[in-house]
Amino acid sequence: MHSGDTPLRPDPGEILFQKPAREDLSGPGLLAADLHVHTNHSDAPTRVRDALKFAARQGIGLAITDHNQISGALEACRAGTGVPVIPGIEVSADDGPHLLLYFAATADLEDFHTRHIERKKRDGPFIAIRMTTEEILDAREGYHSVAVEAHPCGYALLNRGIQRGRDSTGTFSRLDAIEVISGGMARTHNLKAAALARRHGLGQTGGTDAHLLRDIGGVVTCARAGTVEEFLGAIVHRETAVVGQETSVLRKAAMGAAVLPRHLPYALPILQDRGEHLLTIALSCLKH
Repeated sequence: MHSGDTPLRPDPGEILFQKPAREDLSGPGLLAADLHVHTNHSDAPTRVRDALKFAARQGIGLAITDHNQISGALEACRAGTGVPVIPGIEVSADDGPHLLLYFAATADLEDFHTRHIERKKRDGPFIAIRMTTEEILDAREGYHSVAVEAHPCGYALLNRGIQRGRDSTGTFSRLDAIEVISGGMARTHNLKAAALARRHGLGQTGGTDAHLLRDIGGVVTCARAGTVEEFLGAIVHRETAVVGQETSVLRKAAMGAAVLPRHLPYALPILQDRGEHLLTIALSCLKH
């Protein structure tokens, strides 16, 4: 891992805690993409077309990974803007972890969502669905997909990352990669995530977890790839580099203010879900 003001020439396996510089990430055959972006198809105010324009100006690709939703990802894939788009979704598991799932084809993403996710949603569409992490990983078997654990250290009371699981060794073996830089996390959490990826021999990705347009591109995953399929293969074979920085406290506060109105209509189911989740954690601790 590196930091400071040295030029960015990311090699496979590198994690660079620096602001991505377009001139260093646009070499021949190199694809840089923000792999964790939310839109107004879930709990962000950002429109898909604006996200694509912003990515185009930066010379990067992106993955629209809305919470338990795929309509934004499909809109981006079908827009035909020339921006590389990786079909994706962020699935919130009932036992806490958030899984970023990327697909080589939109048809697979649609089939996966229709067959496995849509019927398991709760009244609050952006909160945990009625599937555990293991059940989600079971469901994605048979698809040409890549499974990544997002922000594995978790967000306080909002989700319980896989790193906090009491019996997660088997789960790690079923993942392809760990999100080693999440723009929404603290540096200490991202360093722990990077250590987890190394310890379990997993690939590494990075993304901003952007809910605001101006945050897109603050963290990118880089690979020598000319197609989505090659890019996903690079993640699986641990041939990616991650470059980026965490968002500031002020920008996180601005994001929270912008996201809140998207959650207010579902306040009751969100509170019920959090109550059930905390009760489950408490009972688990009492048993052990």
